[in-house]
Amino acid sequence: MDVSARRLIVQPPEVVARYAMDWRHDHEWTQGIKRAELSAPGPDGGFGVGAEVTRTAHFLGKRIDYVLRVVAHEPPALLEMESVAGPFPMHVTYRFDATPEGGTTASIRIRGDASRHYRLFAPLMARFVRANIRKDLRDLARHVR
Repeated sequence: MDVSARRLIVQPPEVVARYAMDWRHDHEWTQGIKRAELSAPGPDGGFGVGAEVTRTAHFLGKRIDYVLRVVAHEPPALLEMESVAGPFPMHVTYRFDATPEGGTTASIRIRGDASRHYRLFAPLMARFVRANIRKDLRDLARHVR
């Protein structure tokens, strides 16, 4: 699976990224996330490369706990995370690119392989994930106004 979505947000990248890159807001704008916590700080003691965030989500009626490790953190432009624990391997990329008008093109890309645990749903998985990340971007735009 490799899905992405993007949306124009009428706030500068610094504002959008400050909110979106703060794991304490994950449950406010990311579909299905009920809880997120910094389970391991990065080498500098905070959030950055090497930090790990544990998320609790609900998917297809099941509770899913997974851990994402930050592999790239370049505020306000880029945040990349990969799963190190959870039901399936996943790589999540958030990008926040400035527009000439002073806004932000926000994008989310998710790559992963859920076929091992959700084999019956594999054909629908990409469509479901794409719909969710579109909603994520919609909700992100609402929260940073």
